[in-house]
Amino acid sequence: MNLEIFKKMDSDQLFSYLEFLLKNYRIVDSFWFIAVEDKFGRQAAEKLNAEVWERAGVQAIKDLKQRFDIREKGLEGLFKALKLFPWTSIGGHQLEKKENEIILSVPRCPPQVARLKRGLGEYDCKDMHRKEFVQTAKEIDPLIRVDCDFAPPDPHPEDLFCRWRFVL
Repeated sequence: MNLEIFKKMDSDQLFSYLEFLLKNYRIVDSFWFIAVEDKFGRQAAEKLNAEVWERAGVQAIKDLKQRFDIREKGLEGLFKALKLFPWTSIGGHQLEKKENEIILSVPRCPPQVARLKRGLGEYDCKDMHRKEFVQTAKEIDPLIRVDCDFAPPDPHPEDLFCRWRFVL
C-alpha cells in the first residue's frame, strides 16, 4: 500500500478523504449487493452478504484491536471497537453503553433507505448482522452474547430499522 500522498495532506484534506472513503465503502457494498441480487436473486445476495460480513466484520475488529491497542475484554473492549467500526459512522449507528449491555440502534439505515426510495423493498439483513455481530463480539470476548430486538425482515418502528443488544 502506498500512503505517500497522505503525508502531504493537512488535517482538513485527510478528513475530507476519510469522508470520501466511508461513502465509497458504502457505495461499493450497495452496488455489490444489487449486482448479486440482479444476477442471482435476493436470497442468494442475502446469503452471500451474510458470509462476506461474517468474515469482514471479524477482520475489521482484529485490525482495530491492533491499530488502536484495544486490550479490554467484555463490553468495554467491544464498545471501544464498535465506536471505531466503519459502519458505525457510515450507518449512523447509535451506541449506548449500560452496566451490563451495549445497545446498538440504527435509526436510518443507508442501504435500506436507498432500496425503499427505489421501490425495491427492504432486504433481510438480520442473519447477516447476526453473523457479523456474533463474530465481532467473539473476537473481543467469547462470553458476549448478541441478541436482536428487531431487524429487517422483522416489523420495526418507522424511525428505527434495527436494534441489537450485546450482553456479557
